Amino acid sequence: MPRRILDRLNSRLERWLPEQRLFMKSDSATRFIRLRPLTQASVLAVGAGLFLWSTVASAMLFIDGISTGGAAQNEQVAKVAFERRLDALSKERDARAAEALAAQDRFQTALQQVSKMQSALLASEERKRELETGIGVIQSTLRRTMDERDTARLALAKAEGKGAESGPTPVARAEDMAKTVDMLTAALGETAKERDTAAQDAQSAQVQMDKIALEKRLMEQRNDEIFTTLEGAVKISMEPLDKVFKQAGMDPDNVLAQIKRGYSGTGGPLTPVSLSTKGSADLDGDTARAESILRKLDEMNMYRIAVDKLPFAMPVKSAFRFSSPFGWRWGRMHEGVDMAAPVGTKIYAPADGVVIAAEWERGYGNLIKIRHEFGITTRYGHLNKIRVKVGQKVSQGDWIADMGNTGHSTGPHLHYEIRISGKAINPMTFIKAGKNVF
Repeated sequence: MPRRILDRLNSRLERWLPEQRLFMKSDSATRFIRLRPLTQASVLAVGAGLFLWSTVASAMLFIDGISTGGAAQNEQVAKVAFERRLDALSKERDARAAEALAAQDRFQTALQQVSKMQSALLASEERKRELETGIGVIQSTLRRTMDERDTARLALAKAEGKGAESGPTPVARAEDMAKTVDMLTAALGETAKERDTAAQDAQSAQVQMDKIALEKRLMEQRNDEIFTTLEGAVKISMEPLDKVFKQAGMDPDNVLAQIKRGYSGTGGPLTPVSLSTKGSADLDGDTARAESILRKLDEMNMYRIAVDKLPFAMPVKSAFRFSSPFGWRWGRMHEGVDMAAPVGTKIYAPADGVVIAAEWERGYGNLIKIRHEFGITTRYGHLNKIRVKVGQKVSQGDWIADMGNTGHSTGPHLHYEIRISGKAINPMTFIKAGKNVF
């Protein structure tokens, strides 16, 4: 830059930054350094730039820490909400099952009452037919008896020497006929009363059957609404669980099969199964839907067990920064992810498992290895302090170590690995999938 331009700049800046002199005195001489306005402005500019850079960097670190802490809190809240939702579904299922059983009992009781009424009606009809038959027998017997009486009177009159004209008088015949009519009238009256009573019983039974049929239709409609609600809730709850395992690269059917083998205990008294005329189990539509819902709820419960046994949770719950990803780095494979935080930050087990190593290992420094289900192991390197020992069983969320700076490390951080059958995979696959659950 030409001297003339420098002089001009110095002259303009001298109003605000007058020339300063820095004196340095020794035993033999006194010297000074001249600080011209342009030099002072350059120093101030550099200082202001450093101050601005440090302010921005601190703000970014602060914001990153806040966001990470908020995400961990949101994950915990989501987990609690998910468990409450499953508990509510379980209680709703039990309540609806109790209502269905109560309605079924009421229906069976009503059917028994109708059956008794029908039996009474049939018995009344049978008695009516018996009475009609008895009346016919009585009438024929009376006719035969009257004919025999008349014949006997004629024979007696002839034996006594009287004429045929000396038979029963018209008054006697009228009296006999009146008695016979009275007896028949009384018998027919009793029969009519029993017939009317039977008709009333039949009408009452028909009204009761219509009422029961209406209650059954209303119960079926209510059951349909309940089943539809439960089926929708189970479907909505199952979709994110299926997505979790698929995102982690695992077959949900295989996971459920392995969990079922480990949790398959059964027992207790068994009641006979109702069989149809074809010899197969007689399941109506509601029963089949209920069985399907129960199977889905059982799958949800097994999913919850599998989630605790797979490393979906975060090993670090405090504020941290992902300082290095999974993949190639400086020509070498970095088989995990690095999470940077202060020394002493707590490290937690991301899933249930057994500790298979807790020792110093070259490169890793203090190292912990945990074996989980489905051939999965996790590693935790550069630890400051190990808080578990080999053979110890740990559960998801147990405190296993403190973050440190041991081994080949440039600063305090956790080196976190996930291996399936000994092959390292990107831990972010499980971490991202776990966000759909926690």
